[in-house]
Amino acid sequence: MARRPAKTGGSIARGGVALGEAVFRSLCEALQAGNYRAGDRLREEEVAQRLKVSRTPVREALGRLAARGFVEPAGGRGLIVRNLDISEVLELYAMREIMEGAAARLAAEHASAPEVDALRDIEQAFVEAPAADAAEMARLNRSFHEAICRAARNRYLDNASRELQDWIALLGPTTFSVSGRPSSSHGEHQAIINAIAARNGDKAEQLARAHIREALRCRLKLLQKQ
Repeated sequence: MARRPAKTGGSIARGGVALGEAVFRSLCEALQAGNYRAGDRLREEEVAQRLKVSRTPVREALGRLAARGFVEPAGGRGLIVRNLDISEVLELYAMREIMEGAAARLAAEHASAPEVDALRDIEQAFVEAPAADAAEMARLNRSFHEAICRAARNRYLDNASRELQDWIALLGPTTFSVSGRPSSSHGEHQAIINAIAARNGDKAEQLARAHIREALRCRLKLLQKQ
């Protein structure tokens, strides 16, 4: 039976976003928070009741999850969350390393001063997040990487990076639940920001790629415990 996601226990805030998109994002956040794990069942009516929405946007959101391969048909009714094997995890992080490195390099070339300030603001919020709230750190971390992609001024890289981040949600609990990872990640983020601000594309790419390799190391540590 699927766990009851803390972040999606009531009605969802749309904030001008289409309801189907809001439900999709809510489910992705629940996956990222570890509220749904590989093999957990997602039933349309249960999700609709929990989010206090009709079944139509839930059907749309679940269809998007299925189309992307995040969930698959279960025996009987409903869908189950896919389980990525180790080879898929390694492939995912290999591609993420390439894309995050490219984004940081391009951001060093194109980022405006306000965009660099925005990165610093996001990182400050990350530092101020409650130590026990790994899910909030993961949300801010995604915002940080999305901001870098926007600053890269490449719409195709931005879109591909967002989809890759959605796949990360399938892996369950965030790596920020690993002891010491929030602190080390903050230091890595700060170094990346400084390289972007200094217009040093080579260094920004190098630091971003090393950052993702460290994230993979923590991910593998988590997977070993499951």
